[in-house]
Amino acid sequence: MFSTGQWIFAILFFVAFVIAIAYQYRKDKKIHKAYYKGTVWILIAFIGFIGMIAAVKFLLT
Repeated sequence: MFSTGQWIFAILFFVAFVIAIAYQYRKDKKIHKAYYKGTVWILIAFIGFIGMIAAVKFLLT
């Protein structure tokens, strides 16, 4: 299905992409703390809402 060269390229691309994302995240960490305070509560509420929908679906079917 894929040649050896394609696999090597895919692995190297993935590694380079993860390194670039990690580098950018570390670089912007201070900015994230300043502008995105309290977003963890939004995430918790969203996960809770999805969990509630799943619970209702499984309890009522």
